[in-house]
Amino acid sequence: MFQWKKLGKVFTPQAIAGRSWLKEFAQAPATLVCDDFVRVYFSCRPLADETGQYVSYSAYVDLERDDLFKVRQVSAQPILSLGGLGEFDEFGTYPVSIIRHGEEVRAYYAGWTRCESVPFNVAIGMATSRDGGSTFSKLGTGPVLSYSPDEPFVLSGPKIRRFNDTWYLWYIAGRKWKLVAGRAEPVYKIRMATSLDGLHWQKMNQDLIPSRIEEDEAQASPDVFQANGKYHMFFCYRYSSDYRGKEKGYRIGYASSTNLLDWMRDDSKAGIEVSAQGWDAEMISYPHVFALDGKTYLAYLGNQVGRHGFGLAELVGRLE
Repeated sequence: MFQWKKLGKVFTPQAIAGRSWLKEFAQAPATLVCDDFVRVYFSCRPLADETGQYVSYSAYVDLERDDLFKVRQVSAQPILSLGGLGEFDEFGTYPVSIIRHGEEVRAYYAGWTRCESVPFNVAIGMATSRDGGSTFSKLGTGPVLSYSPDEPFVLSGPKIRRFNDTWYLWYIAGRKWKLVAGRAEPVYKIRMATSLDGLHWQKMNQDLIPSRIEEDEAQASPDVFQANGKYHMFFCYRYSSDYRGKEKGYRIGYASSTNLLDWMRDDSKAGIEVSAQGWDAEMISYPHVFALDGKTYLAYLGNQVGRHGFGLAELVGRLE
């Protein structure tokens, strides 16, 4: 079993002034380690419009490398513009995953569009930065990974990694929509695609992680980290209904693999749970693991899926 020492909440979006597009939520943290600071990308929202609808933007906060609780700056503008009329990312860019590739920084992100019979649909896009990850230009107006006969809707939660000169994209794919008290709720499972260039993808077309708490368990944020001859996946999961509170809300799970295809799930090893009280007492979700100066950290969301920000935990020992 791993043991994560919670360090506390790092960033609170409500404390940031002067940005009408950043009023609440700091979701799905993803890091880019720089020389003397750590850039943490996240997704945020302005206040809802007069009809109660939201849009979602992606931004970053720079943390001092030697003190991750000291904020250096917050991006003055979103890193990506919303898509044009009818495009896949017209209403949101959430979540985002970041990776360096030569002189550029690539962002893989989920683009959201609104629907009529269900609340939304999602596909995965890609953008590149030539200024160190401050601003990004989209590859095009369409996604790099989209719906298919086996994955008919809600392709989201991209997590990008490179191992042995191969690009790996972990993501979630919708399996069904369930009507719960008149509301459509999505069920999605963790999947993977591979690529030689990070642009053209081959889907594996199989669910990677078995369900545990119920058949319609929803899984998200599959972050894979290589250490000590093994691949470690931290992800989050929830019930398919009544999941916006503590009892059936998001928790963080764990699985391991030696070949990236066959995964052994054992949530008892995840090593982190909700707190007795405070900002992460109801749920914990969207884990992101990163190494920094000989230590391993876990960035994650708390109550209401990050409405009030993200926090950090530090690994005690090492990933075995």
